[in-house]
Order: sequence, then C-alpha cells, then structure tokens
Amino acid sequence: MKMTHYNKRALYGGIISAIIMGLGAYFMGHISGYEAKELIKSSLPGINTLCNTIALASATILALLLTLLSVSSSTKSKLTKEHYTHILLIAKIDTTVFIFAIIFFQFLNIPITEADNVPSSWFATIYYVSLGLSSLLSGGLISVVLMLFNAVSNMIEIVGLQVDNHPLMIQEDDEETEEDS
Repeated sequence: MKMTHYNKRALYGGIISAIIMGLGAYFMGHISGYEAKELIKSSLPGINTLCNTIALASATILALLLTLLSVSSSTKSKLTKEHYTHILLIAKIDTTVFIFAIIFFQFLNIPITEADNVPSSWFATIYYVSLGLSSLLSGGLISVVLMLFNAVSNMIEIVGLQVDNHPLMIQEDDEETEEDS
C-alpha cells in the first residue's frame, strides 16, 4: 500500500511522540531491581488505565471510520481509490494498536511483583519494557488520530466546503479516461 504524504506525516508524528515518551525512561538512568519493582508497583495503575484508554479509543475510532465511509459513499463527488486506501490503512493500524493494547493490558495483570521466584534483576528489564511498550502504544494512537484528522479534514473540504479540485476527487477528465480504457 502506497503511503501518502498525509500518512507519512501522521506516522512521523506518532514516531516522534513515542521517542519523546521513551526518552523519559532513558533519562531516569539505570535503576536497581528493587527500585524497578517498586516503580512497577506504583506505575502499574497508570499504565493499566493507559491501555484501557487506548483500547477504548481504538474501538471508537473503528466505529468512526464506518461513519466516515458512509459519508464518503453518500457524497455527490466521486472519490479516488486513494481516499479508501487511506481509510483502510487507518483501520489496519488502529486494529493493530487495539490488539497490542489488550495484549499488553493482559500482560500487566500478571502479578509479577508478587512472585518470589523472579530474579530481582528482571524487574528493571520488565520496567523498561513496559515503559517502551506504553510509549509505542501511545505513539501508535497518536498516529491513528492524526491520520483520522487528515481523512476528516479532506471530507470537510470535499463535502462541506465543496472544493472542486481536491486531489481525492475524481475529476471529469479522469472519468473520461477511465471510460475510454
């Protein structure tokens, strides 16, 4: 699937967000296993809430995409395949973020800090992995929201503002070319 400049810009926004959030963990420096165990205990409720929020937002965005498709198909203007591939890409990334948020949430519900047979050195790794995964999930959701914003903005221009020469609209000369072939 070809990446449009809108999609690239949205993905870059998510990647930059994930990097910024991940740098917060990096700047904390090296922590011991015991410190990491305590940090996991204190950060677990917040990360669980984040996973729940991301899962809920992702499911809501999928429903919003159905509405966007309904508006797209009911408009008088004929839209290019690029518009629909853009919506399909949003749906794919959103579904991926949703699945990983649920898996990560389930992973975090394992009472690892209560286990006696887990070496204390593992807690630092678990802590950094959980921070990294939450940064990636947040960046993924930011990308999806930016991509959805681009799609909605395009639909507002086409349907609401009735822009005639929008790049996502099939122009009359394009229709004639398609009919000739």
